[in-house]
Amino acid sequence: MPRTALNHPRLLIRPETVLRRHLTARRHARHSHPHQLGRPRTVRSIRRLVLRLASENATWGYRRTHGELLVLGVKVAASTIWKILKDAGVDPAPQRTSSTWAAFLRSQAQAVIAADFIETTTLTGARLYVLAVIEHATRRIRILGATTHPTAAWVTQTARNLVMDLEDARRPVKYLIRDRDGKYPTLFDRVPADAGITVVHTGVRTPRMNAIKERWIRTCRRELLDRTLILNQRHLLHPLREYEVFYNERPLPEPITNPTALKRLHVQRHDRLGGLLNEYKNAA
Repeated sequence: MPRTALNHPRLLIRPETVLRRHLTARRHARHSHPHQLGRPRTVRSIRRLVLRLASENATWGYRRTHGELLVLGVKVAASTIWKILKDAGVDPAPQRTSSTWAAFLRSQAQAVIAADFIETTTLTGARLYVLAVIEHATRRIRILGATTHPTAAWVTQTARNLVMDLEDARRPVKYLIRDRDGKYPTLFDRVPADAGITVVHTGVRTPRMNAIKERWIRTCRRELLDRTLILNQRHLLHPLREYEVFYNERPLPEPITNPTALKRLHVQRHDRLGGLLNEYKNAA
């Protein structure tokens, strides 16, 4: 168009027409486009449930979780579950199945016991050997016996006595952890195996693989053996039996919640082994 015509344009439509068309376009856009773009966000309770199932079941993938939600009556797409886990930083199931030794032992504690020898000396310098077993779940100690000569016959007989005690107590034990000490004969492993108990040998010079038992041995030395003068084998068994009862028969009572009772505590002491061990109980 020539410049003269651009300087003096002629409007072909009126302002009312422009406003009417503008309002019509805005109204059409408002009705044709939804208020929220994309798919609606998953309900928060469902997201929490998906993350809970993933944390409590390390072997479940998003499809297994999807099936469990269907059983619960929650209908969600499997892709939605995959996205929830991905956004939360949850690794896929194959990467979540790896576990630490501590978590593994906690999950298997009800069926695991551990055995080990304790060495001590008498006043005359004679060496005594004590064989004890601890239950991983309850931390219950069993003193199997003490001897100056842990022969194959003696060690095997203690294994038989242990198996019979476990059967009488109806303890479902599946694994027995022990080190590679030469004092254990071949028959020692055969006796638990006949009762369905698998004997697990620790690595060479790796006491941490039997850490729970090693920890109790340290406690027994500090609280009893290092503070007792041993005369002979018979004298050693007496404090060991007392310590076994002291260690096992101390259940935790209900916590005191009454403020008045907390202000007026009446605690009584019970001596064992002439005051070497002290037990404390609330007076009635």
